[in-house]
Amino acid sequence: MLSPATSADVSALLGVYARVGPLFVAGDGSELIAEDGTRYLDFVAGIAVNALGYNSAVIRDAVVRALDSGLIHVSNLYRTEPGERLAAELTRSFSGQAFFCNSGAEANEGAFKFARKWSKKTDIVAFAGSFHGRLFASLAATDRPDYRRPFEPLLAGVQIIPLGDRAAAERAITRDRTAAVIIEPVQGEGGVRPVAAEFLAFLRQRCNEAGAALIFDEVQCGLGRTGTFFASEHSGVVPDICTLAKPLGGGLPMGAILVSDAIAASLAPGDHATTFGGGPFVATVALEVVRTIADPDFLAEVRAKGELLGSRLGAMMRGRVKQARGRGLMWGLELNDVAAPIVAAARERHLLVLTAGPNVIRIVPPLTISRDDIERGATILAEVLN
Repeated sequence: MLSPATSADVSALLGVYARVGPLFVAGDGSELIAEDGTRYLDFVAGIAVNALGYNSAVIRDAVVRALDSGLIHVSNLYRTEPGERLAAELTRSFSGQAFFCNSGAEANEGAFKFARKWSKKTDIVAFAGSFHGRLFASLAATDRPDYRRPFEPLLAGVQIIPLGDRAAAERAITRDRTAAVIIEPVQGEGGVRPVAAEFLAFLRQRCNEAGAALIFDEVQCGLGRTGTFFASEHSGVVPDICTLAKPLGGGLPMGAILVSDAIAASLAPGDHATTFGGGPFVATVALEVVRTIADPDFLAEVRAKGELLGSRLGAMMRGRVKQARGRGLMWGLELNDVAAPIVAAARERHLLVLTAGPNVIRIVPPLTISRDDIERGATILAEVLN
């Protein structure tokens, strides 16, 4: 018989996370609130998940409406309206069809399966600095040897090649073996690195020549984060498959795979499935999140606030800061030394930031953050760096 839990106890959780800081009990706007009432300005947003901030009226109203329907889950054996509406909304800007799942890693795993079925080939090409998830295929395509090593052998046939190296890409992407090429238009975990539009266009051409699917992993950089609905819009390059997750469900677990009509036509009932993906509760919330982010005025605000943040971060490029880079509200500060002590020092000043590799500070606040909060956070960060 289970004994009742009397208080929070981290020791009951599997120790795969090195949790830090206070116990958070609430959130409001761009702030998290600790159990002692201390407010922390959040430039992490659940790792780019909480795009609409905390205590969002949009999300709250959608949750209430979803509960009032009485439908939380019915399985994908049957039709429900919210998922169908969400798919239609997402494919307005990406011609094709949608499959819903529960996370970014699942979306990338499914994308690999779909590309293999369509191409009738097996191999995957990924790039240095990439992060695509921690399941077996997505982990094999993730350029973190320390993450991969304990779980090898992973999926065979995955190559990780230098980012931006056309000659290496020419050799790796072949007509006889390559099923797909996967790339983040802006790398997140790999140091917040926007990929040059010219290289993305080159990959599009090379995939066309080789009969391979071009997959854009927009799990972190998509859905308004860079100031456009899809991060790929900055380059004008259209992939065959786009994977989404993090902000999609407004904090609820939700991922999506958008596929071209040609790839969709190669798939049949039974080729892939999910128990929970696209259920009516989470899809109701995701639909309102997508509609909010897709509004042109909302995206214009993200771009304007991104310019302000980029300007403030660019002014820090001296001493410890080697480079400031990013788009919209997705920025990285590359340091000349390790970033973890700066993250800890900022937290002591009630500002939450995170790393993107050993020497990069990653800044991904809610897309709804105010200009005043951007100024406040940038001031704290500058003081900590100095």
